[in-house]
Amino acid sequence: MTGTVNTDWWRGCVVYQVYPRSFQDTTGDGSGDLKGITQRIPYIASLGVDAIWLSPFFKSPMADMGYDVSDYCAVDPMFGTIADFDALIDEAHSHGLKIIIDQVLSHSSDRHPWFVESRASRDNPKADWYVWADAKPDGTAPNNWLSIFGGPAWEWDSTRRQYYLHNFLASQPDLNFHNPDVQAALLETVRFWLKRGVDGFRLDTVNFYVHDKLLRDNPPMPPGAANDIPDTNPYGYQDHLHDKTQPENLEFLKRFRALLDEYGGRAAVGEVGDGTRSLQTVAAYTGGGDKLQMCYTFDLLSPEFSAEHVKKSVLAFENAVKDGWVCWAFSNHDVPRHISRWTKPGGDTDAVAKFAIALLSCLRGSICLYQGEELGLEEAEIAFEDLRDPYGIRFWPGFKGRDGCRTPMVWETGATNAGFSRGKPWLPVPESHRKRAVDVQEQEDGSVLAHYRAVLAFRREHPTLAGGSIEFLDAEGDVLAFLREAGNEKLVCVFNFADKPAVWALPAGIGAVTPLELPGWQASLDAGGVSLPALGAFVGRLD
Repeated sequence: MTGTVNTDWWRGCVVYQVYPRSFQDTTGDGSGDLKGITQRIPYIASLGVDAIWLSPFFKSPMADMGYDVSDYCAVDPMFGTIADFDALIDEAHSHGLKIIIDQVLSHSSDRHPWFVESRASRDNPKADWYVWADAKPDGTAPNNWLSIFGGPAWEWDSTRRQYYLHNFLASQPDLNFHNPDVQAALLETVRFWLKRGVDGFRLDTVNFYVHDKLLRDNPPMPPGAANDIPDTNPYGYQDHLHDKTQPENLEFLKRFRALLDEYGGRAAVGEVGDGTRSLQTVAAYTGGGDKLQMCYTFDLLSPEFSAEHVKKSVLAFENAVKDGWVCWAFSNHDVPRHISRWTKPGGDTDAVAKFAIALLSCLRGSICLYQGEELGLEEAEIAFEDLRDPYGIRFWPGFKGRDGCRTPMVWETGATNAGFSRGKPWLPVPESHRKRAVDVQEQEDGSVLAHYRAVLAFRREHPTLAGGSIEFLDAEGDVLAFLREAGNEKLVCVFNFADKPAVWALPAGIGAVTPLELPGWQASLDAGGVSLPALGAFVGRLD
C-alpha cells in the first residue's frame, strides 16, 4: 500500500464487535472459530464499518468464556491456530478493516503458568506477581472487598496459606500491577500481537488494574446512591474507592500508549465501569494525548431510553472530558440487547432498531455495534439448564446472566442451526431469530439490515457526524435536537423518542434548513418546523 497512514482512524470510526464463540462455526463442534470469522469478513465489510473488535480467543479453560486467559500469546484450540489468526488479519486488511482484540490484563486464569508458580511458595520469582495477603487474626479475608461475580473478592490458598484477590471468579486471580515486572511482562504480550499486525486493543476492565496497596476497606455507598445491580448483587452496595481506579494506573496506561506509538496508527479503547465516577475516570484515562485514545462507559447500555437520558449522558461526557474521546454503544456481550431493553410491550422492535442506529450514527464520537443488532435481534430467553455464563448461574433467577445476548448469529433461515453450525450449538439458536437471518433480510429493501447499511453509508458521507462538535437545542416532550458542525458543514439532527408523532419548531434565527435523505424516515419540514412520526428522525443541513 502507498500513501500516508491515517493514525487517527479510530476517531469517529464504526466498530463491529464479534463474539467469536457465537459468530460462525466451521468445524461442527458447536462453537464459532477464527476461520468462521474470516469466512464472514465480506459480510462485515458490506455493513460499512471500519473495524472489527474480537472478544477473547486466547488459550483459556473457558471458566468465563475466554476472559480467563492461560496463555496471552496463544490461540485456544477451540478457535483454531495462530495461522488462522494471521489469515483473519490478512483478510480483514484486504477489505480495509482494522482488527481490535480484547486484552484482559487485570487478571489471568488460575491455570496460567505465572499463577501456578506464584501460588507454589512465598519466595519464588513470581511470588509477588499476584495480589496476596495474610488472613486477619480470626482467619477471615483481609478486607471487605467483594467480587462482581458474588461473594468475597478473596480466595484462600492452602499452599501459601494466604488469600489472593479476584475481582471476578475465584479462577481469575488479579495480577499485581504494583510489581513493575508484571507490567513489563504484560506489555510484551501486547507487543506479540502488535507484531502480528493488530490495529488496536479493547482493554477489558481497564480501571481494575491497580488496587490500594494498603488494602483499605471500601465504605458503603452513600444513602440514595444507585447500586450497580440493585437487590441481586451486593457488589453494588459498596463505594469502590480502594479495589479499583487507583491513581497509579495512569502511569501504566502511559507505558501502554508509548508501546502503541512505537508501531504507529494503533489505538486502544478502555472499558470503564466506575459507577458515578465513570466520566471522571474516562477524562483521566483519555486526556493529554499520552494514554488511551478513547473509552466507553455504560451510560447508554442501560434500560433508560429517553431524549433526556441521552442528552444528559452526552452532555456529562462533553463537560467532563475536554480533550479525550468516547466510543458510544447501545449493546455488547455483557448487557441485554437494546432492542429488548427499549421496546415497550407490544411495540415495534424493527422501528426501535432503525431509530437506534440513526441516533447512534449521529452522536459525536466513535460507535460500536454488536453482532446481530443489525438484524434487529432481541434478547433470547435461555432456560437455566442451558446457561453457560457463571454470572447468570450464580445469581439466577434474580439476574439471568449474559447468555441471552450471546446466542449464535443467524445466517440462513432454513439451514441447520440457522447456518451457524452443523453441530449442536454451545447456546441454543432461538427460533424467533431464524426469521431475521441474514439471507432473509438481504432480500428485503426495508429490512433492519438494509437500514443499517444505508445509515452507516449516510454517516460516512457526512464526516461531520463522526468528528464535528455537538450542541444541544431546546426541544419539548421526548424529542432530542442538536447541531453537529465541522468545517463548512452544519447539520441539525432531531429524534422523536415518543410512540406518537411530534413537531419540533425551528429555533428563531437558525436560518434555512435543507432536509437530507436520512434513509427510511418520513419526517417533513415546513414553516411550522420538523414533523416527526413516532420514533422518527430528521437530519438537515443549515444553509
